[in-house]
Amino acid sequence: MDAPLLEVEGLSVDLPVPAGLLRTVRDVSFTVRRGETLCLVGESGCGKSMTALALLDLLPRRAVRGVRALRFAGRDLDRLGESAMNALRGDRIAMIFQEPMTALNPAYTIGNQLVEVHRRHRKSAASAARERAVHLLEKVGIAGAARRLGQYPHQLSGGLRQRVMIAMALMCGPDLLVADEPTTALDVTIQAQILRLLAGLQRELDMAMILISHDLGVVARVADRVAVMYAGQIVETGTAAELFAAPAHPYTRGLLACIPVPGRTKPGAELGAIPGIVPSLVGDLVGCSFRERCAHAQTICAADPPVRTAAAGRSWRCVLAA
Repeated sequence: MDAPLLEVEGLSVDLPVPAGLLRTVRDVSFTVRRGETLCLVGESGCGKSMTALALLDLLPRRAVRGVRALRFAGRDLDRLGESAMNALRGDRIAMIFQEPMTALNPAYTIGNQLVEVHRRHRKSAASAARERAVHLLEKVGIAGAARRLGQYPHQLSGGLRQRVMIAMALMCGPDLLVADEPTTALDVTIQAQILRLLAGLQRELDMAMILISHDLGVVARVADRVAVMYAGQIVETGTAAELFAAPAHPYTRGLLACIPVPGRTKPGAELGAIPGIVPSLVGDLVGCSFRERCAHAQTICAADPPVRTAAAGRSWRCVLAA
């Protein structure tokens, strides 16, 4: 079997705050193979976006990244200098940011920002870069693409800005695309179109993708493998089919219980809910971070839970067997 395109082992991100050290990402490990889609799933604040920013070294200035191994296509990203990382970002690794209004520069036109990416990494002529920009804007469903190049971000709706961000991430045909909630600002019809577009481009370019989402409906449609995050940790991993058919961690079960199932959930029936709130991530956390909200919690959960495995790539962090 070919080596993974991306290997992450023991990733952590700490952020100093007045109350102490906020441990936003804790000992996260996963791999992504070429052409594969890995979905990071979890509720808001569980560390999904910080994990993505840590991969590209785009963390807030005060944040501290620690990692045992971080390799992309055989290169050690943890040892790359700033100039080498700048050359990699936007070219072989690209990211679709969650909030396009803050990711796009309000002082430059859409065309300037799209063309700059291609010219910087591909050393192309302005005309060729412009053609590429128009082509990708059309592919993401923006009408009058050539005319849009002269517009500024504030002149576009939230959905159009999101599609511009997707086009920008694809300008250089990356090997790995990190997509942080790429369809959040889009209605359901356009969301489906964008997901089909990303899947088609993924096959065409043999591109790997890390998709961050809290929408399990989206995850079920596009994921090859799923990693469920809670309180900064990955608590369960497996193929999408395995995880949706037989979730092993109580948190994963709780998430799935919150979703209505067509044909099975009766109109007006109460949906599942996870009681309590996420624990504070300030300072050292000992034991299972989900134990205060878990119906199966035991005295032993006060100690760090074991990582159980059932098959290749199938694991969960819990004292419970499958």
